[in-house]
Amino acid sequence: MHAPALSSSLLSWCWPWRYRALLRQFVQRQVLARYRGTVFGVAWSLLTPLLMMAVYTLVFRYVFRWQWAGGSGGGLDFALHLFAGMTVFGFFAEAFTRAPQTVVEQPNLVKKVPFPVEILVWVNTLAALVFALPALALLLLATAASGHAPQAAWAALPLIWLPLLPLLLGLGWLFAALGVYVRDVGQILGLVVSLLQFLSPVFYPVSALPARVQPLLYLNPLTPVIEQTRGALFEGRWPDPAAWLLQCAAGLAVALLGAALFRKLRPGFADVL
Repeated sequence: MHAPALSSSLLSWCWPWRYRALLRQFVQRQVLARYRGTVFGVAWSLLTPLLMMAVYTLVFRYVFRWQWAGGSGGGLDFALHLFAGMTVFGFFAEAFTRAPQTVVEQPNLVKKVPFPVEILVWVNTLAALVFALPALALLLLATAASGHAPQAAWAALPLIWLPLLPLLLGLGWLFAALGVYVRDVGQILGLVVSLLQFLSPVFYPVSALPARVQPLLYLNPLTPVIEQTRGALFEGRWPDPAAWLLQCAAGLAVALLGAALFRKLRPGFADVL
């Protein structure tokens, strides 16, 4: 296949409009399967981050006596800043850690030649977004109730989160393909997520770090998304257009690379599974 045709084909993976009905069906099934048979149902998507936020706030704010740089210093202000970081990170971690099992858990679909296996990564990513939306809605309500009046910059939140979509798709295709051949990938990514939670500005702002270290933290693609989310919520600050475009371009590059590797390894999936 010629290079332009290949690029066009891979780009179509980033906008699978023709499979929208199939995507809707699979995302709905995955979301419902998560809470099927539970007492609280979808409320778990709120209870889990709330409980984690309460524990982290207790430990960092009241045990270690941390204060949020530039914040009011109150426990509620600390909790809201923490919750904003946890909401972004939770979305990323949900999709990222499921990536290695994406293909492995669907051997029957893989062996069906006409089935577009690549959309399974879309299913994981969109389902992770659905799981994150209740927490984001609660964050907005709690922020407004705490005295931060709703501002026009809140409308920028979908744009701020948008670069995560191609990034997660690219990483999803990459590790979904590798996970078929190397089953240890899932264990490795679990460790990576645990480390990444502390290497991302979830529990602290970037400004709390020494000036010489701050540029290194921006090598982490989660850093600008978390910082921009807090900026929009608590300061009414819109993201910088140039930085945002750079994030989108980097995410698209990761998506194309991940798609290319997935396509290359795809013919061997059925043999391994």
